[in-house]
Formats: sequence, structure tokens, C-alpha cells
Amino acid sequence: MARRRSHPLELFPVFRRWPRSTGRDLLYTALWNTLIALAITMVLQTFGNWPSSFATMFGYSMLASQCVGFPVHGALRLLETVVPPTTSRINARLLELAAIALCAAFGLVLSGAILRGAPPVLSSGALTGLLPLGLVIGAAMLAVLVAGERRIERQTGEARQQEQMATTARLLAEAQLRALQAQIEPHFLYNTLANVVSLIDTQPLHAKRMLERFIDYLRASLAASRAGSATLGAELDLASSYLDVLGVRMGERLRWRIEADDACRALPIAPMLIQPLVENAVTHGLEPKVEGGEIVLRATVDDGVLRIEVRDSGRGLVAAPPRPGGGVGLSNLRDRVRQMHGPGARLELLDNPGGGVIARLLLPLHEVMPSTAAAS
Repeated sequence: MARRRSHPLELFPVFRRWPRSTGRDLLYTALWNTLIALAITMVLQTFGNWPSSFATMFGYSMLASQCVGFPVHGALRLLETVVPPTTSRINARLLELAAIALCAAFGLVLSGAILRGAPPVLSSGALTGLLPLGLVIGAAMLAVLVAGERRIERQTGEARQQEQMATTARLLAEAQLRALQAQIEPHFLYNTLANVVSLIDTQPLHAKRMLERFIDYLRASLAASRAGSATLGAELDLASSYLDVLGVRMGERLRWRIEADDACRALPIAPMLIQPLVENAVTHGLEPKVEGGEIVLRATVDDGVLRIEVRDSGRGLVAAPPRPGGGVGLSNLRDRVRQMHGPGARLELLDNPGGGVIARLLLPLHEVMPSTAAAS
């Protein structure tokens, strides 16, 4: 009895939208009583041999239903407050059954007196005679209440389980993000600093420029890691800083540009989806080519889908041996895309008609928005 009794109408999800209050429960009880009266009238008219019209029979049923329903409602609410929480479930059910039976008998006596136009006679004989019918009514009502509570409990449990699964998926995505950042940043950090050291004596201006670009990259990376959400613009800026650093090292062998309008740049996106694609394009596409090549980052919205492409003019889709500390697993990236942007999101690898590879992210916009909650 420690937990509150649900209303029978709460069997239907639409009636759970409004918080519990005295006014709401009284309105629900009146509506529930009316539905019962309508059902009784339809049964009597269909299977009984009653001379009364449907309207007259419904009026009788309505009066009896309201006279029974409201006392039952009041009695159950009273039991919630007076019965100790330590009462066993069986004893609580028996108390509820007795209360419903007595209230049903009282309601039937009251409705009969109103129909006769006489004051109700609450004699022990009248109540005792109607008590068996009251017990039947009580058992039926209690069965409905218990079934409703079990259904609500089951639905609540399922919702809680789904929430836990979503939380687990979010934590897994965050762990994968941290692992991905740990995979990208150390070797990039070491390589960049090693290049700076090698240029200090022979090309100090290039070393200074690389160090400045590297500081810009670290600033953008730190801001992205601390942000509660990410946007496409922020991720493109991070990729831009990354390419700036590599551009100093590779010189004319690396050319790149970004094509994205302001509307696209404002869209939310899970962090660290673009940079791994850029790194793969450089590591496996352009660096192995003596003449290098070009990288184009392009973002557009087409039919409710955010399309992000990383195009390179490198070696193309050829098998390449793994490099120590380099490369990012695209299978892990595909998992993150689905986890953080929904099952409709995907990553495609295509041949670039001009040579090289097109890495294409397709993120449905209706699934892009919720990802910001998981992007931190």
C-alpha cells in the first residue's frame, strides 16, 4: 500500500500525460463510470429482453454506475492514507476488495432510492442482500486495477531498460571517442614535434610556422574535447587546423579546401567523425604518392540528409600495410556513426572518378539532432 493506486484509465497511455491530482482523478472517475454504464446498457439491450429504450436504460445504468463508482474511488484513496505501508500485499488486496464490495452495495441502495424518489434505507438487510453482488463487482474492478498496474509496471520497466541501454550505448560511444582521440593525437604530436626539431636549424621559419599551426590545432582540439556538443563548423575548423600543420610539413605536395555554407556548419554532429577520414586520406592516399595530391572537404544537405565528403586524389582503394601508430579503424568509425546518429547513418568508401577515394558520411537530419546529447 506504500505506492499509490493507479486509475483504471491509466491503462491507456494517453491518460498518463496529465499528473495526478484530485480534480483529474474525479474527472477520470466520472468518465470511467460513464464507460461502464454504456457497456452495461449495450449488453442488456443486446442480450436482455428489456422493454425500456436505450436512452432510458442508459440513464438507469449511468445513475447506478456513478453512485457506485465515486464511493469506490473515495474508499480506495482513503485506504492509501490509512493502511500502513508494511501491510502485506494479500491483506491490502482483501481490504480493497471489502471496501469496493461495501461501496458497491451502498451505491446500488442509493441509486435505487433515487429512482424511487425515497430516502435511502441503509439497513443491514439491504446491504447484506446486495453484498454478494458487491463482491462480484469488487472482484471485477480489482482485477481491472491489478491488470492495469501490472501493465504500467511492465511498460515502466521496459522504458527503464531502454533508457539503460541508451545510456550504455552513449558511454560506449564516449569510450570509443576517447580511444580514438588517444589513437590520433599521440603519433601526430610526436611526428609534428620531431619535424619541428628537424627544421629548427635548417629552416627556422618553417619550424616556427609549423609550431604556430600546431598550437592552433591544439587549441581547437582542446576546445572540442571540452565542449558539451559539436557542430559541423567546429569539426571542419579542427580538420583545417590539422591540415595546416601537415601542409607545412608536406609543402606543395598537400593541397586542400573546404566547401560548406553557414547553414551546414551550424548543424550538430558527433565529434571526431571527420578528422579520422582526413587522416586516412593523407596517410594512405597522399603521402605514399611522390607528387602528393588534393583533399576536398564538402558538406551539403540533400533530402533531409547531411552529406559530408572527404575527397582525395591519392592512390585510391588499394591494400596498404598497417603503419605503426597511424591509421584509424574505419570499422570503429562506422560503429560510432550508427551509435551516435542512429541506424539510418552510414559511412561509404567510393572510388573518386578523378583518382583517389571519396569517404562519404550520410547523417539523417532527424537523427543528427539527438546526437549532440551524446557528443560530450
